[in-house]
Amino acid sequence: MHRAKRLFITALFSSITFVINFFVPPPINNLVIVVQAILLALAMFFVGKGGATYVGLVGGVLSALSRPAFGPFTFAFTFLYGLLVDATFMVLRVSTNEPTVDRKRVITAMAISTAVIALSTYYTFSLLTQILPIETMLAGMMLFLGAGSGVTAGYAATYLWNKYLKNMGI
Repeated sequence: MHRAKRLFITALFSSITFVINFFVPPPINNLVIVVQAILLALAMFFVGKGGATYVGLVGGVLSALSRPAFGPFTFAFTFLYGLLVDATFMVLRVSTNEPTVDRKRVITAMAISTAVIALSTYYTFSLLTQILPIETMLAGMMLFLGAGSGVTAGYAATYLWNKYLKNMGI
């Protein structure tokens, strides 16, 4: 993929991440993490290795500027999320070079990375801000919702890619 196209995809997906983080207040924005997860998976498909990390980096910078009080956390977790998506895709050997992307691998990769980021943000905010209590029930709910969002995002991203986007001229 040409450099300009990579830059376009990164800018577009990062901007959508920023808009979601800017207009949807916390903690509701964590409930729509599935949109960000779909964008990160598609960035990996379009850009290739490092695509989700690029989107996480740029989206993290933009989102951090929108919330100065939680800026470092917003940046760190958005960037870490992109890095986790790239890492799990690499470990599970998700490839776009085949006729169709393996749905099971993508769903597994997204479920793992989303569950990890959900638990880490929950524990970080619980420990540092003490807004939320540290409870096993809440942690279990975050794990369940994170994995569920990842499964949904993985399914949606592979469906969109295999059905509509893989043959696009981008």
